[in-house]
Amino acid sequence: MNRKLNCSVMLEQLSGGKFKVKGEKERAMEAIVLAAGKGIRLNPITYTRPKHLIPIGGRPILERLLLSIRDAGLRRIILVVHYKADMIKEYFRDGKSLGLDIEYVYQPELRGTADAVGVTEEHVSDDEFLIINGDLLVSTDAIRKVLRSYREKSNAHLTVVHVDHPERYGVVKIKDSRIIDIMEKPRPEVARNYPINAGIYIFNREIFRAVKKTKVSPRGEREITDSIRLLIREGTRISPIQINRREWMDIGRPQDLLEANRRVMNGLEPSIEGSIEDDVQLIGSVVIAEGARIGSGSRIEGPVIIGEDSDIGSNCYIRAFSSIGREVKIGCSCKVGNSIIMDETDIRGSSHIEDCVIGRGCIFGSGTLTMNKQLSSIHLEEHIRGIRKNLDRETSGVFVGDYVRTGEKVILMPGVRIGCNSSIGPYMVVSENVPSDTVLEMK
Repeated sequence: MNRKLNCSVMLEQLSGGKFKVKGEKERAMEAIVLAAGKGIRLNPITYTRPKHLIPIGGRPILERLLLSIRDAGLRRIILVVHYKADMIKEYFRDGKSLGLDIEYVYQPELRGTADAVGVTEEHVSDDEFLIINGDLLVSTDAIRKVLRSYREKSNAHLTVVHVDHPERYGVVKIKDSRIIDIMEKPRPEVARNYPINAGIYIFNREIFRAVKKTKVSPRGEREITDSIRLLIREGTRISPIQINRREWMDIGRPQDLLEANRRVMNGLEPSIEGSIEDDVQLIGSVVIAEGARIGSGSRIEGPVIIGEDSDIGSNCYIRAFSSIGREVKIGCSCKVGNSIIMDETDIRGSSHIEDCVIGRGCIFGSGTLTMNKQLSSIHLEEHIRGIRKNLDRETSGVFVGDYVRTGEKVILMPGVRIGCNSSIGPYMVVSENVPSDTVLEMK
């Protein structure tokens, strides 16, 4: 089969996205991972970190994605970064600790996904390459399917998946096994008939030419979907690859973090390296890392992760899908369930934390209560950029940025967001979002 290479050679396609020039050593396809965005919808968690470094099941989102790519057979990663790029570089370095070879490409301005792809042109050495959004939770098997499905008769492939609310995404129109259009966030009655763009592609270098011709969208960005439409209009065949929705998830909203956390923890392997006092009940898959301590009389129902050097006080009840970071302190008689609690946070005695994402270095006074149930038949609402939007789930706890402090017996109502470095005085009931660097006290 002929390929559009700078020299006339024949390639054999191998498993795992690998190709071999006859007479030469096997090599793997490169992966471009787009990890430049700010993740505004995940504020206040993303005020102090890129969304790609938010932990789910004890590992950053991006690390889980890179491991899936690696296990599918790809080792060379071109990582496009911008927002808090130094944090990403510091965490992953050259990638060797993960068995990867990572090259960083800086996107000077956040001008859209097409622009992010465009800045990699001089860094890609192959004629075909994988492109994937950096905020996805994707299984290794799904990526393997994409690589196996790649066929020479198409210039490009786009992965599609069926979801419950396709109107939130770009939906894909397919005819005769080829993609004929992508519609961005159409009306629900239109969207329900189509799969969505899953944010995983295989392109050849034609995409760079299309990117250069892509105009700025009404949002002020150059979108990769517009580049794809341009190729379609020019007659380029773009084939769909459908993957299973259970093996794919877009992480864009706070409640997505909790769902992603649940998914990855379902396969948790138990491991006990810390110390456990008398009368502790461990049920199901529980990970207790080195240096962690579980106080007497506590009950832990897995899957649960308790990070290094964390301390769980006596008579605590830690429920399923709780991911507790390093050096976290949970006081006596606390209840924690279905939550992500980041490093160095201190939750003092008799507090109740349910369905929450709690940032780094927070201090919750004793008796802090997070409400996670709607109090009427009206759907829970949240504020994003000043706009009220319905939450999907019937339960939603609070989303707390780094270094927040609360006094004793504070009540935080469902869906509330507390900005970084804010302080809330004792006995307060907080029912509205709190900006960063705010002090709330009873008058």
